[in-house]
Amino acid sequence: MSELDNILSFNQEFVESGEYSQFFTNKYPERHLAILSCMDARMVELLPRALGLKNGDAKLIKNAGALVTHPWGSVMRSLLLAVFELKVTEIMVIAHYDCGMRGLNPDTFLNSVRKHDIPEDRITTLRNAGIDLDNWLTGFDNVEESVRHTVGIIRRHPLMPENVAVHGLVIHPTTGKLTVVVNGKQECAINT
Repeated sequence: MSELDNILSFNQEFVESGEYSQFFTNKYPERHLAILSCMDARMVELLPRALGLKNGDAKLIKNAGALVTHPWGSVMRSLLLAVFELKVTEIMVIAHYDCGMRGLNPDTFLNSVRKHDIPEDRITTLRNAGIDLDNWLTGFDNVEESVRHTVGIIRRHPLMPENVAVHGLVIHPTTGKLTVVVNGKQECAINT
């Protein structure tokens, strides 16, 4: 059986048993919170539990490294939507130690792409179209600096209201211990 078959089988039982009823909520996060976190599989249950979150408490946006790499990309759009349409008043960027984006190297990554039989001409076409693959495929060296950078992009976005607190944290992927890198409430107080 494939993973899809396993999931569909489980889902049928989940729906038929009515187990979904324990998750009833609406689209507005109860705690007025949006969280940008890494897609790391260790964070699926650990992150919400370590933060004391239950279903309906926060909007969760996940991507590799908990990064905003472009101010006009889908991650930033999701955060702005959360603020303007879903009543979010605080944003947390939560990266983690031992992240796969730490030290990501474009040459190593593209070699892996080639090993998966992606033709070289596709890579050349992307480069010739002006796509900076080397920058796009470069990770970070220091997780705290990466968090500060992402918080800065969010905070400085021309559509982000000044009264929205943007926090930056790092979570330990085993213990769930949080380290505050940027306290967005202090930053808001400085700006007002």
